[in-house]
Amino acid sequence: MGDKSRRQWTLGQHGGPARAEPGESIAVLGLGRFGGALASELVRLGYQVLGVDVSESTVQYYSPTITHVVQADVTNTAALVQLGIDEMPHAIVAVGSDLEASILATAALDEVGVRSVWAKAVSRQHGRILERVGAHHVVYPEHDMGHQVAHMIGGRILDWFQLDERFALVETAVPEELVGRTLADSAVRERFGVTVVCVKPAGGSFTYATVDTVLARGDLLVVAGETAAAEAFARRA
Repeated sequence: MGDKSRRQWTLGQHGGPARAEPGESIAVLGLGRFGGALASELVRLGYQVLGVDVSESTVQYYSPTITHVVQADVTNTAALVQLGIDEMPHAIVAVGSDLEASILATAALDEVGVRSVWAKAVSRQHGRILERVGAHHVVYPEHDMGHQVAHMIGGRILDWFQLDERFALVETAVPEELVGRTLADSAVRERFGVTVVCVKPAGGSFTYATVDTVLARGDLLVVAGETAAAEAFARRA
């Protein structure tokens, strides 16, 4: 790429917070199912996304939906510099089953000085290696989705998000014993150890919960609390 093309991707500046802001440039290395979906969603959220993949057919497939897509070897440091990724503030290694390519791409991003490197891992051991070679954040999409589906499969938990090892957000229906009562009267926090964050009436939209919120049959709740307590509350639905 020439200097003009390269400057197109140097919107972010080094230094400052590691979290990306809409409008900033993000490189996604590897456009498999995970990387392609990630890059497309980042574009929808307002980011300038440079997608890189070694496959010409993959590049052609995503060219209509990703801001800019190029065919290149994601493990090649010189290629990353030529694309201007060394001057971008954020990059994500979304390479799938090729562990060697995943590790080499992460190390290459660290070598060229990208200040916020995210990387996908398929195992804890893989994740530890990625951290050692330069990843600042490691994600485990298959592992995390497996946990989420396991919690949802019983039917009482409609959605589940674990904030850390002990704390979770759970979406569930209103337990019958709380129907027709306000949150103040039902004493959910004192009795069940969870906090009702928001409520979605049947046919309506989620709103913030208050002490005066009256729970009705068919309402959906999002509750927060220690994982065991939140799951136990959902089992009462």
